[in-house]
Amino acid sequence: MKKSFKLLVVAAGLMAMSATASAFDTKPCKACHAVGHDVVGPDWARVAKEYGSEGALAAVFKSGFKVEDRKIASSEEKFKKQAALMTPQFNKLIKGHEDEAAKALFDAVKAGKL
Repeated sequence: MKKSFKLLVVAAGLMAMSATASAFDTKPCKACHAVGHDVVGPDWARVAKEYGSEGALAAVFKSGFKVEDRKIASSEEKFKKQAALMTPQFNKLIKGHEDEAAKALFDAVKAGKL
């Protein structure tokens, strides 16, 4: 009985660690983004509103995050000029984690903060 309990505790701990490890970290995003106001990049609440769903935003990430596919950057000169700054960050932080990044953005908007 004790051995089974120990195994259960270890398994639960590994599952918790695995769930935490897969969570997308939005901390680096704070350098250029916020919820509720524009910074260097657009307000994430505006981004969420423009795309409407995690899936739609993830699709843009998965397609390579081209400027012409970015709803705000392609239509607003201010952000079009800043788009080149985001491309290396996309390659470093988001590429390969597109679904998780889109979910993190929408979760941050729901929470009202990054």
